[in-house]
Amino acid sequence: MPNIFVFLKEVREELGKVTWPSREQTIRYTILVVIVAVAVGLFLGGLDYILTAFTAFLLK
Repeated sequence: MPNIFVFLKEVREELGKVTWPSREQTIRYTILVVIVAVAVGLFLGGLDYILTAFTAFLLK
């Protein structure tokens, strides 16, 4: 069974090799994700509303 301390040391070494995004990139990507999520939510909400109204029209 491998030693947990060896594993954690290797994890730390690998994390040191990661190219982390800058603060500006992180903020830009976060804003982009929020905008896309809101746009998709509005699209799906609108589609749901239209389909619900259409279904109600058909059932009357």
